[in-house]
Amino acid sequence: MLDIKLLRNNINYVYKILKKRNFILDINLINKLETKRKLFQIKVEKLQIKKNKISYILSKKNVDNISNLKQKSIVITNNILKYKSILDNIKKNIKHIYSSIPNLPLKEVPIGINNTKNKEVKKWGKITNYDFIIKNHLELGLLHKGIDMESGVNLSGSKFFVLKGTIAYLHRILIQFMLDIHINQHNYQEVYIPYIVKEKTLYGTGQLPKFSKDLFHIQNFKNNKCQYFLIPTAEVPLTNLVYNKIIKEDHLPIKYVAHSPCFRSEVGSYGQYNRGLIRTHQFDKVELVQLVKPKYSIKTLEQITLHAEKILQLLNLPYRKILLCTGDMSFSSSKTYDLEVWFPSQNQYYEISSCSNMGDFQSRRMKARYKRMKDKKIKFIHTLNGSGLAVGRTLAAIMENYQLKNGTIKIPDVLQPYMNGMKYIKNK
Repeated sequence: MLDIKLLRNNINYVYKILKKRNFILDINLINKLETKRKLFQIKVEKLQIKKNKISYILSKKNVDNISNLKQKSIVITNNILKYKSILDNIKKNIKHIYSSIPNLPLKEVPIGINNTKNKEVKKWGKITNYDFIIKNHLELGLLHKGIDMESGVNLSGSKFFVLKGTIAYLHRILIQFMLDIHINQHNYQEVYIPYIVKEKTLYGTGQLPKFSKDLFHIQNFKNNKCQYFLIPTAEVPLTNLVYNKIIKEDHLPIKYVAHSPCFRSEVGSYGQYNRGLIRTHQFDKVELVQLVKPKYSIKTLEQITLHAEKILQLLNLPYRKILLCTGDMSFSSSKTYDLEVWFPSQNQYYEISSCSNMGDFQSRRMKARYKRMKDKKIKFIHTLNGSGLAVGRTLAAIMENYQLKNGTIKIPDVLQPYMNGMKYIKNK
């Protein structure tokens, strides 16, 4: 959530910045509601003062016109309750509007309506020129009896899958490999988190109220209301570990890493390549979260992105780093890099990691703060997150980039010790 003082005192500035995100702020509606809020707040305060005066008089001995004063107090109390009810509804409407406003992009973020204005800032790795007709990862998975889309559909519906045998083993090994690198080399603390969270938890990181349709709701049969959700990413519970907390300054930065399944109900039909493991309702991801002091968040975004890149480099997978434009960033982000890995079967790159600086946008929603040592002032922390990496897409990228002419898949050198020295996945 944006700073309410900024919205109230400099709304025209916010309007101009948000316009770069293709978000049109309804200034007239906000001003109208804020005017009403002030009006009823003043009414409540004035009536409360009158009631306090009467209560003070009634507390004295030998008071004249007690019954008249008591009657006045009742009338005032009823009016206070009436105006407070109106005021609460106005505040509720204002909060809903404010919580639906996206974060402000940083100055260096390119302006654009869609991903055509994204900026490529780096390319890494050598793309292999194959002297044979290559297979996509789904074809390779079927060849090795390792990817079973049909069973996934039968069990759960479209966009679900089953992995078997050595392919399932490689998927599991990738998770361990990623965790080992981030824990042992990048000094993240491993966390095991719940996969089901409350509404307030998703509100804290910005998925609610705006993106309710993108989430898997879990029915609470006790009161027939959907109050719980499957997590869309481990970012949600990891970041909310500091919900409504004040952290000591010398405890920052906090660096968390977690592996979890991720559940997305709105997979969409966009993009040319939706088959196989590229776009599914359920997938695994290793997630990185850092909680830092404000002055370090810009530098930390570069660091967390490098941590994600390290996995791709160790796996020797060609990729590129993209700076997203204003029209392609997530709701809560102020700046985002996407890492896109090369898929030879499609002759193009696909996103495998997204690394974002949220500034104090999430921490304001979560009330996550820290206490400065020098002056004891309470300030909002800055939150950052990044995929390190999406496991299914990493598996698919390895299968395609490491395939041989006969369909055999070479195991990346760095993973062979994890697989008891296995060097190849051969067609049985």
